[in-house]
Amino acid sequence: MSEDAPATDSDVTEVVFLGTNNVGRRVYDWLCDRDSVAVRAMLTEADQLSLVADLDPELVVAVGFRHIVPPEILAVPDRGCLNLHPGLLPQTRGFNPNVWSIVEGHPAGATLHYMDDGVDTGDVIARKRVEKRFDDTGRDLYERLERACFELFTETWPDVEAGTVEAEPQDDTEATTHRKSDFADLCELDPDDEYTVKELLDVLRALTFPPFDNARVEVDGETYFVDVDVRHEDDADEDAEFGTLSSY
Repeated sequence: MSEDAPATDSDVTEVVFLGTNNVGRRVYDWLCDRDSVAVRAMLTEADQLSLVADLDPELVVAVGFRHIVPPEILAVPDRGCLNLHPGLLPQTRGFNPNVWSIVEGHPAGATLHYMDDGVDTGDVIARKRVEKRFDDTGRDLYERLERACFELFTETWPDVEAGTVEAEPQDDTEATTHRKSDFADLCELDPDDEYTVKELLDVLRALTFPPFDNARVEVDGETYFVDVDVRHEDDADEDAEFGTLSSY
């Protein structure tokens, strides 16, 4: 079929979409704009998942869906369920992969994988690595991961449609996983804990995500919120880098 030829029913891939967050909305809109895709529904809540069985799509695509999909729903699509994860699996499974890439030094990236009954444990279709810098905040890295996720999905989708992707199992020996509660614990800074300078800066960078107040510490019965701003020397104003006599 030529690129300009209209898609027939047999050429159309039926999809149910699960999500959404910012990148999820971009992926959803991109799929909806394709003549070769029919997005039958966008589901955002766990109690809507029974609609997958009713609609019986060829594929389920999840981006930013924050609920566990039960095995009986995963089994519905003939061509499987795909998830777009903002982490370089098998490392940084679960929640807030941008944060743990900074705090624990894991590589950052995007992964498109099949869903199974675990959390981000299914076979990997494609990955895209993302650069990290010491002056990144959690928000900086998150936004870079969002862009990488969209690029990875749109680059890989033609092979998904054509059925030519070759997925590979994850190496569980390299896996790391975090829950929502791990992030909540990280946000509670203990003033008596001991860190190296870099360890503390990594935690504060990872939790800096304006406009949210993530890192908090209690001192003398008062709670304070903490953000950090790390700048590379090339980005610093030379006159202000160390101050001038007129500054004092």
